[in-house]
Amino acid sequence: MSSTTRSVSLRGWGRTAPTTARVVTPRTVSDVTAAVAAAGPRGVLARGLGRSYGDPAQNAGGTVLDMTGLATIHRIDPETGVADVDGGVPLDALMRAALPLGLWVPVLPGTRQVTIGGAIGADVHGKNHHTKGSFGNHVLSIDLVTADGAVRTLGPDDDLFWATVGGMGLTGVVTRATVRLHRTESAYFVVDTDRTADLDELLALLTDGSDDRYGYSAAWFDTTTTGASLGRAVLTRGSLATVDQLPQALRREPLRFDAPQLLTFPDLFPSGLANRFTLRAFSELWYRKAPRRERDAVQNITAFYQVLDLFGDWNRVYGSRGFLQYQFVVPSGAEAALRRIVERIAVSPHASGLNVLKRFGAANPAPLSFPQPGWTGCCDFPIAPGLHRLCTELDELVLDAGGRLYLAKESRADGATVRRGYPRFDEWRKVRDAADPTGVFVSDMARRLELLS
Repeated sequence: MSSTTRSVSLRGWGRTAPTTARVVTPRTVSDVTAAVAAAGPRGVLARGLGRSYGDPAQNAGGTVLDMTGLATIHRIDPETGVADVDGGVPLDALMRAALPLGLWVPVLPGTRQVTIGGAIGADVHGKNHHTKGSFGNHVLSIDLVTADGAVRTLGPDDDLFWATVGGMGLTGVVTRATVRLHRTESAYFVVDTDRTADLDELLALLTDGSDDRYGYSAAWFDTTTTGASLGRAVLTRGSLATVDQLPQALRREPLRFDAPQLLTFPDLFPSGLANRFTLRAFSELWYRKAPRRERDAVQNITAFYQVLDLFGDWNRVYGSRGFLQYQFVVPSGAEAALRRIVERIAVSPHASGLNVLKRFGAANPAPLSFPQPGWTGCCDFPIAPGLHRLCTELDELVLDAGGRLYLAKESRADGATVRRGYPRFDEWRKVRDAADPTGVFVSDMARRLELLS
């Protein structure tokens, strides 16, 4: 067995609720099957780059497989656009390998520091859900190590495939996948920006039909303002640029991946630095610096899409107490509920500076996939007394509107709340239990939310 083993304290990107597990770094598929076979009573779980915000990639007292040791890009076919990759390959590495071939990763979340297995397990989405759906829509096959140690190759015609997409690692370990990429002439975007006075103006822009002309669309919105400025926003929408749309200086290397990291934050920030006063000031600055209306700006991926990837370990800004990302979706037609959610946050003592609102398109067949047609919002709240009470109130507004919470961001709800938002939960668990009847695959989140039988 070529894997390495150590005892490690693990936590999510929100830096809360650490637990200790026996961490195994497999280098081969045989290492994975051996680790699954050797799982003790606390079970086993795969983990990628640790970008889930809560505890879905932790397994207190059990085994965690660090899948970054299984990270080979086996082949990218330039003719078909199909990539054959290990489950531990980061999206960043796939992007860098695909771009010279004129190929683009079809769905990217807010960071490229996510593995293929993690992207499948969380069924990640990006700014282009309204045009391209979520990551699982583009996966052609997966190799899944199941509880009995078998390696099963699954495609979209298999129920276990869709139980794995969005299944948060609880059906098995994705060791390999084929993913269909799409073609691009450049690594840049042509971007339009609109600064809106309030939430109503933002929603009007997103529902007037213009949004469908853009491949990518998302808004930063303000949760610190009330009254006439409630939910004021900066909406950025764009599409991948053709070579003809690039300025002359960029046409020489249109596929060059221009995505620098400026700095890595030290772990020196005190808890409480991110508070209602500093986040209100940040929000005012972020809103005012945006152009009121700008058209056809050419931007690289970090400027338009993944601003936070400019900064390594940016989660340290919240200090040792960490933060909670609250992400929800409410269906189309529930705009009144969305407004009530934003109002409730704005009048609370809890502030968030990093807030995103996006429009979702059609859902895929995965029972636990988060996106559904409608509106998704996410906010980053510093951990502070009373935050859980606020989030519980928000839960009720979301659920009463027919919405749900995102499992990849979830860190504090109870099982009944989460299951209420996923009407196909029992369907998922039936498939999962058939694949893993003895509960080999388990996580801290699965225990907390009572997701398993």
